[in-house]
This record gives sequence, C-alpha cells and structure tokens, in this order.
Amino acid sequence: MTFKERYLAGEIPFEDIDLYIEEWNESDDERRLAEFLGLNADEEDVWVDDSDEALKEMLDRQKQA
Repeated sequence: MTFKERYLAGEIPFEDIDLYIEEWNESDDERRLAEFLGLNADEEDVWVDDSDEALKEMLDRQKQA
C-alpha cells in the first residue's frame, strides 16, 4: 500500500511521510516520489508549491468525505 492509502485508512500518522520518502531515496524504484507516495497531480502540486501541512489538510478532507 502507498503512504496515501495507509494514511487515508487511518493506519499511519501523516508524519510517516518522512519514512516513505527515506524508503524511496534508498530504493531503486523508478517511479517519481509522488507516484511512490500515491499522490495525484493536484496533491503533488499542493505539496510542492505550498507545504506538508497543506497536503495533510487536503488528504484530511478526503478522509472525512
């Protein structure tokens, strides 16, 4: 499961994104980081252009939907 899937399922805290980034950095995975995390283009844009907090808020809205 991706970070996003596990976070939305309530299995992990948002802060675990750092562990996933570290795992990606140490792997030979050829996917882009956003793909590895399970983020779509809009989520990636918010994360890159704004902040971790903005991404967390966006994902939290999906949790509540």
